[in-house]
Amino acid sequence: MSAAVEAGFAHFRRRAAWRPLEYAFWIAVVASLLVFPRRLSFINEVAILGLFVLSLDLILGFAGIVSLGHVAFFGVGAYAAALFGLAVFADPLVGVLVGGATAALVGFASSFLILRGSDLTRLMITLGVASLLYELANRLSWTGGANGLNLAPDPVFGIWSFDLFGRTAAIASLAVLFLLFLLARRIVHSPFGLSLRAVTENRLRAGAIGIPTHRRLVAIYTVSAAYAGIAGALLAETTQFVSLDLLAFHRSADALVVLVLGGAGTLYGGLVGAIVFRVLQDVVSDLTPQYWEFWVGVVLVLVVLAGRERLARIPANLYRRLGLEGA
Repeated sequence: MSAAVEAGFAHFRRRAAWRPLEYAFWIAVVASLLVFPRRLSFINEVAILGLFVLSLDLILGFAGIVSLGHVAFFGVGAYAAALFGLAVFADPLVGVLVGGATAALVGFASSFLILRGSDLTRLMITLGVASLLYELANRLSWTGGANGLNLAPDPVFGIWSFDLFGRTAAIASLAVLFLLFLLARRIVHSPFGLSLRAVTENRLRAGAIGIPTHRRLVAIYTVSAAYAGIAGALLAETTQFVSLDLLAFHRSADALVVLVLGGAGTLYGGLVGAIVFRVLQDVVSDLTPQYWEFWVGVVLVLVVLAGRERLARIPANLYRRLGLEGA
């Protein structure tokens, strides 16, 4: 092996190595369970939102695939877990796996249509797929329609039941988030992840050097759909209820805003953005219970006016200085 090749491997090993700030981040996440024992349900919501945004980051931040209908996989995962629990087996972990697998199948099937054409075409097709699934959930009798479905999941591992305080829900959601984050981190720093970056920067050049660009995009789109489905299944199992709201457009819009706030293409951007976004909603709603949506909307308008690229440079520069870029 030549010195240049060895130097290249050493460089990528250094990029993939865990940094002290990453350990601090996850220690702080675990500590939040002890520091905020009365806000465990809130922590559960933040963890699920973070996982959902992480799934969007995999396709937008690392593959350059834009989507306005990513909520389709979130809702599919939630409904699949709920229907499986009601009709077959009420184990919550199995339900989460079923939700992720079902969303992955839907993502794989739709990827061949979505990944063709320009970004504008993809936006419209993803939005159309989400709208189609929303209407199906509304019309089909076995989905509960506008009334939704109530679940009664078994205790986790037959021991820990879901309580009103959200203790089991928060711990389970954070555990799933951490495990899937580890997998996403591994994917990003693998040769597969590096090839995705090459496809994003120049698809024609990547194809010219032998990278199967379409298969790479189909694969990451399927993985992203599975992540979103698991997030939706977690929400269904922990709240014990699914409704049409889980397929509503505003969830896709919120995920995009969160990703812009946190910074796309960093993995941690979605998690940090989820924390900022939900804390902002919570604080503003406490200050102005009647007009909190207005003030949150003002912040979002300022985000739009400031411009995505300009805002994206702020967290990107911060992550670069802290050594978290591409973590």
